[in-house]
Amino acid sequence: MPKQIVNPSSLFASVPHGFSQATVAHGRKTVFISGQTAWDANKQIVGRTLGEQARQAFANVKTAIEAAGASMADIVSLRIYIVDEEKRDLGEISGALKEAFPADPPASTWIGVKFLANDDFLIEIEAIAVSD
Repeated sequence: MPKQIVNPSSLFASVPHGFSQATVAHGRKTVFISGQTAWDANKQIVGRTLGEQARQAFANVKTAIEAAGASMADIVSLRIYIVDEEKRDLGEISGALKEAFPADPPASTWIGVKFLANDDFLIEIEAIAVSD
């Protein structure tokens, strides 16, 4: 899938934080990944810190996107929900983003929320991908 990462010099440098300002994509298939959390296949929480849970959530995004016949490189946009009191550890999300997307990170929006569906969830990640 041809994907163009857009990071204009008139905006702040976002790539060091793990995301791009915009992504332009062309393809025939659009995949919408539901919010992924730190649950494993047995509904057990993986990790107690924001960074650990972010890594598990990204692993779950990877599993879902590959099951849909696409790849992490096809992801064009992320929406990341973070429980409010965890916002002090936002650097951990940047680290997990850079691990999940070592090159050409997708566009991303981070949203602070009061709570998620389970009291133990610290983060939830939605993804949109475009692939051929």
